[in-house]
Amino acid sequence: MAAAATTVFAIHGVLTEKAHSKEENSGAQCGTGGHWVIARDAEVQVLGRHGFETAVKGKNGFVCIVARSWTSVPDPDFWNPKVRVPRCLNAPAARSYLPHLTKETEWELAGRTKAQTDESIAAAVDKKELPAMELGAMCYMMSKQGYGGDSVKHWPPHLMFYYPQTDPATWGANLPGSPIFASSQTSEHLSEFVIAGATVVGRNGRSLSPKLNKIKGDQER
Repeated sequence: MAAAATTVFAIHGVLTEKAHSKEENSGAQCGTGGHWVIARDAEVQVLGRHGFETAVKGKNGFVCIVARSWTSVPDPDFWNPKVRVPRCLNAPAARSYLPHLTKETEWELAGRTKAQTDESIAAAVDKKELPAMELGAMCYMMSKQGYGGDSVKHWPPHLMFYYPQTDPATWGANLPGSPIFASSQTSEHLSEFVIAGATVVGRNGRSLSPKLNKIKGDQER
């Protein structure tokens, strides 16, 4: 147990050091999450010592960031310092989803454990200190420069839609051959729907995108 805790804090130190290095703060990777027509006028936020900070003011309501492991990947990669997930969020998502992500990042960098952060996020949602998802909240995740962790290194380009907790069946999500899959976070009253940008379904009902199939298979196990 002590060894595991030591490992977590060692990795946390690496992440904190990287968070405020020149390379990490260039913002160059942020805009790759969305199409350049959107990203060129979007606000850019970069990771600082205590959380995300605005590096470039935007003009179109979109916000581009590079999310890190603690908000973007399954538990085995939770402290993976290599994870980079460029996202470009539209205005409704920037107002309603982004505060969840930035608050979680702030607490993780302050040294809270995952369990403590999860508990704090749930309490903030229940107290309405964090907003419910707005209608139309979504983000582009189209980058080829991201790294999703050791289990799924590179996600296929996709869109994500954020809703107050919703039954995935209403979207036909998570069904064999469906181009949509979903996950729900009960503590945040949040459902996330993922639609791959170039998914073709074959005669056997399986998506012809091997990466999407692997991600869906990992989720179903």
